[in-house]
Amino acid sequence: MNEEIQFIVDTAKEAMDKALKHLEKQLSNIRAGKASPAMLGSVMVDYYGTQTPLSQVANVNTPDGRTISIQPWEKSMIQEIEHGIMLANLGFNPQNNGESVIINVPPLTEERRMQLAKQAKAEAEDAKIGVRNARKDANNDIKKVDDISEDLQKNTEVDVQTLTDKYIQRIDDIFVNKEKEIMTV
Repeated sequence: MNEEIQFIVDTAKEAMDKALKHLEKQLSNIRAGKASPAMLGSVMVDYYGTQTPLSQVANVNTPDGRTISIQPWEKSMIQEIEHGIMLANLGFNPQNNGESVIINVPPLTEERRMQLAKQAKAEAEDAKIGVRNARKDANNDIKKVDDISEDLQKNTEVDVQTLTDKYIQRIDDIFVNKEKEIMTV
């Protein structure tokens, strides 16, 4: 296979990998019943005037399935951590005991589970769009290559489509697992 063609296929695969990784990251932020430090992954805290991820100013862990404990490295950060959690609009009500911030994760209602499943489906659709855009870009690039036989062009387009189908299937599998996780009471 022509080096230029191989580069186009590799670039498409890379873009599809990025779409898949982005989906996995987005889905890890959607909570599915039990408490997890990843739920606070999007929380930013004002650390001496700089927006800093919560994980860089405190130790976040889950002592049990319904509680998240946040132990700041500096006690003066407790108010900022509470404020950051409220600003992240995750639906949590943080409480502090003077030493740490505790979040009791309420069980999900059926209505909330449905909303989260819809949100997960939207993220999966976005990932599929990313994969399809990578396919479209690759096919356009293949058509621009000079000195390529029609057969090689068609075969490469088939290879890109096979790759696309594989990634779409992986996205569907990831979504089905996440939906099951969300809907399990």
